[in-house]
Amino acid sequence: MSSEGFWDNSEKSTKMVKELKDLKATVEPWDLAHKKYEELSELVPLVKDNDQDLVLDLTQNTQELIGIIDKLEFQVLLGGKFDKNSTILSINSGAGGTESCDWAGMLLRMYTRFAERHNYSVKTIDLLPGEEAGIKNVTILIEGAYAFGYLKAERGVHRLVRISPFDANSRRHTSFASVDVIPEIEEELDIKIDEKDLRIDVYRSKGAGGQSVNTTDSAVRITHLPTGIVAQCQNERSQFQNKQTAFKILKARLYESEQVKKLAEVKQQDSDKKRIEWGSQIRSYVLHPYNLVKDHRTEFETGDSQKILDGGLDEFIEAYLKFSANKA
Repeated sequence: MSSEGFWDNSEKSTKMVKELKDLKATVEPWDLAHKKYEELSELVPLVKDNDQDLVLDLTQNTQELIGIIDKLEFQVLLGGKFDKNSTILSINSGAGGTESCDWAGMLLRMYTRFAERHNYSVKTIDLLPGEEAGIKNVTILIEGAYAFGYLKAERGVHRLVRISPFDANSRRHTSFASVDVIPEIEEELDIKIDEKDLRIDVYRSKGAGGQSVNTTDSAVRITHLPTGIVAQCQNERSQFQNKQTAFKILKARLYESEQVKKLAEVKQQDSDKKRIEWGSQIRSYVLHPYNLVKDHRTEFETGDSQKILDGGLDEFIEAYLKFSANKA
């Protein structure tokens, strides 16, 4: 990076900076743990029974080291090929009209808050608002080390039970929304796409965006006809950029589909892509008559529903990754 002319090639330099950031995210926690261990090893022989301040300091630093080691052990679970990558996350409202659209909006807020907690950046790629409230569907890019590794645990149907704010009689309603998660793949994929297999539609953007939104047909939707897989983007500055982003998402989705076939995981894929309705959910969020969030795959649950809806998903994600590792 310090070599002459390195920054002249913006594409190459950006890729290298990202690679450096990812490598640091892997190496630095191990370096920190080793440094703390050496410091504690030097302090232990100096401890005397009557030196309470040193004992307290040693205890606190030991707990910090244990916390770092716990996180490192957790990272071992993130060993998939693309687990270190950023992720493309899509939310689609299910059966339930306005209720489900509002629930999809709540999930978008939850994942945005989760990203903020992990210092990830969030970029909206495509968004279709609900007619009265919330969103019908949204696709976002969450950028940061291990974003896909963490959020792949969220793929599936999410169910909400609450007193409806849209019901004048204050009745309890059940809403559904589905979440799909794929890795952002920067490297060139070995996927051949024939142009005659693509249908490319352009249309006017419907959500918030740049100055040209709602004035030109800049939004792009690409459909891969043999598989029916669709990718779309409306929030870039131009039709060309929207097309590039949509094509990138399409390739990632086609790659994921091919890997599922190669690994004979059709059954698992079917369970992840169930219809967005009763009985197919991976997690339930109950806000009435009691507070409970429960993952139906791992049986992990908590009564602090507000913490979860504010993005505090780490315990659920850790439980799922451990469950998946044990099952494997």
